[in-house]
Amino acid sequence: MSALHVVTGAGPVGHTIAEHLAGAGHRVRVLTRSGSGLAHPRVERVAVDVRDEPALHRALDGAAAVFHCTHAPYTARAWREELPAAERSVLSAAAGAVVVFPESLYSYSNPSEVMTEDGPRLASEGKRGVRAALLRARAASAAPTVSVVASDLFGPHVRMAHAGERMVAAVLAGRKVRVLGDLDRPHSFTYVHDYARAMVAAADRPDTWGSVLHAPTGHALTQRQLVHAVAAVAGTQARVGTIPSWLLRAGAVAPGQMRELAEMLYQFESPFVMDSTRSEALLGLSPTPLEQALRATVAWWQAQEDVEQKAPARAA
Repeated sequence: MSALHVVTGAGPVGHTIAEHLAGAGHRVRVLTRSGSGLAHPRVERVAVDVRDEPALHRALDGAAAVFHCTHAPYTARAWREELPAAERSVLSAAAGAVVVFPESLYSYSNPSEVMTEDGPRLASEGKRGVRAALLRARAASAAPTVSVVASDLFGPHVRMAHAGERMVAAVLAGRKVRVLGDLDRPHSFTYVHDYARAMVAAADRPDTWGSVLHAPTGHALTQRQLVHAVAAVAGTQARVGTIPSWLLRAGAVAPGQMRELAEMLYQFESPFVMDSTRSEALLGLSPTPLEQALRATVAWWQAQEDVEQKAPARAA
């Protein structure tokens, strides 16, 4: 019988991991508050709140690996209040199963330098500090863990991202894309399927547990280059501009989305580049070629547009 793998959360990362696991023949249990998730014969969808520790213990019973992909609203306050407690619950309930965490580049102390797996992760303020604290807590846990880092995501199911609705959907609609920061600074982007593949591979490699790995990520692009690459695949014209940094910083005076975005402007005003060479060698993986990844991304977005256009006709 195939091993049981549990995925908490059904966002783009959790959904894609479940796809990979089910496709490889594993039994998969997806935990969400609503009981939603991937519809697949090998996927069991269970309504569980990770804060409900007795229910979580039952849901993780017998798991070989747990992929903890739930998150919280994009504010430092919500992250501090919700994420550490949720991770403690999962680590407690895992009962010896390896817990694999998706992770970001936020914790790195020197983000304007090329970020490698052994780079310092000592950020202390805001959302960056929360991520660094989570990594320290995982390292101190008795449960086996591995954290897999990605940069900004793109790909199927990735909507709320810099290379999601604001970029791909805008290109397909013929709208001008407006990005944060500098159009021509190098920036790493990670394809969501490469992220999922790395997390699944890490779960099967005990020699990587207790470490921080980098998901296979291609050569850094500028935001201008990525917009033009999406347009070339989609067969449309690229129009791209920027959201002025001063405007975001002015709006950051009051709490809200603009403050949260302003905190992360450093990622787009200076080079923001990760290197995944060492992790690729450890896991035997490499990044999906950019054109192939973008073709899959554009096809998924076009399918969503087709569904949305046909929905009123079906309802009628």
